[in-house]
Amino acid sequence: MSVVLKELMRIVDSANDLEHLYAPHLRIRSVALGAGKEWSPQSAGWSLIKVGSGTGYWLEGQSRVELETGTAVLVAQGVPGRILASLLNDMALHFFTVMPERLTGLMTLGEQDFFKQAASRRELACQILRPDNPVAVKMKELCSTPNRNGLWFRLGLLQLLIEVFGKHFEQAKDRRPHADVKERLQTFLLETPPDALLELNFENLAQITHCTPRHLNRVFFELVGMSFRDKREEIRLACARELLATSQFKVVDVAYKSGYKSLSLFNRMFTRRFGISPGRWRQKNGRNGSAGDAAGPQRAKARGGSQRVGGRYRRIPAQV
Repeated sequence: MSVVLKELMRIVDSANDLEHLYAPHLRIRSVALGAGKEWSPQSAGWSLIKVGSGTGYWLEGQSRVELETGTAVLVAQGVPGRILASLLNDMALHFFTVMPERLTGLMTLGEQDFFKQAASRRELACQILRPDNPVAVKMKELCSTPNRNGLWFRLGLLQLLIEVFGKHFEQAKDRRPHADVKERLQTFLLETPPDALLELNFENLAQITHCTPRHLNRVFFELVGMSFRDKREEIRLACARELLATSQFKVVDVAYKSGYKSLSLFNRMFTRRFGISPGRWRQKNGRNGSAGDAAGPQRAKARGGSQRVGGRYRRIPAQV
């Protein structure tokens, strides 16, 4: 297989993954199953599913667990399970998803890493909660809430996910710094929201961890798997994707809010990473795709944008 073909396949797979990643999360959705029908959770991140009515089964491999009305199922992305409605009745399911990697301003790197590690542990990646479990009871109450669009409601859904893990999540939060440089850096990363790294330069981080930049560079790569510069770039692009998917900001404003000082640099870095321009990515994945920069190449070109230079803005052509 040629190098070019492999790269095209990688870009297609990346685009498919992003399409799942930027589906709505922290929102209650419903699925109706006819008697004997199956449904498999396909959402990215974590899904918490409640049986609203009817009975059925959770099937995974050779195992078969009965699900009665009121039961809740927590499942991580990639778990090869499905729900089968009983032959005797229809089944109504209500569920929401949480994608920790999209909560960069709310969760710390350590908390995001906890969910990533939990997804690889069988006892945490799939959990069946009986109807009398406190989480299942609370989810039933949330599903009956008339206003499901408010901030408090979304925070309530996030709290439910955290409550499922209980002491496991608390243990991840309670790690404390030690004298070793590696442990000091690890503790800092565990307690720091990812977007806060955008406010630091490498010299700042070296001062915080009481380490020489040269040694810190090796330790950072060992812990994170990439350089400090590459990690900051990854965070910027994650913030940009979130804004493109959920806001009506122009592409040039998304670039500035994500930490890029020029639109051309943002377009180049985004396209290099995902194989598609920011404007076209928004048209495919954004919930506000008809607004802002998705109005068409000619309107986008005519609309233009702005670039911050020396604390002031100057007019530049917009790129899609």
